[in-house]
Amino acid sequence: VQLQAYGGGLVQAGGSLRLSCVFERTASNNALGWFRQAPGQERQFVTTISWRGGNTNYADSVKGRFTISRDNAKNTVYLQMDSVKPEDTAVYYCAVSRHSEATSRVEYYRYWGRGTQVTVSS
Repeated sequence: VQLQAYGGGLVQAGGSLRLSCVFERTASNNALGWFRQAPGQERQFVTTISWRGGNTNYADSVKGRFTISRDNAKNTVYLQMDSVKPEDTAVYYCAVSRHSEATSRVEYYRYWGRGTQVTVSS
């Protein structure tokens, strides 16, 4: 399954950014997730959404600031990032789970897209 993330860039603290990730139609029945990795750190769970979009889950560090959504008709998953902080700086990756239900477990994700860099300046 091919994935391509878009929308990264440089943003000031307190600002907003919207990431998009286009996935193949075959992934429409799978849960999707966003992860991030900062330099020198392990890949970290950010958020996940079930295949129909009814269930979502967020890391505590982004809860209330980030919103995940998906449009299966457009084969796209979104990550709306609001009130960003310098600690949100990382490479962000979208991924397709093996399962239909939302999950934060990285080992459940089978396909990964190329990351997109997000840099938050203070």
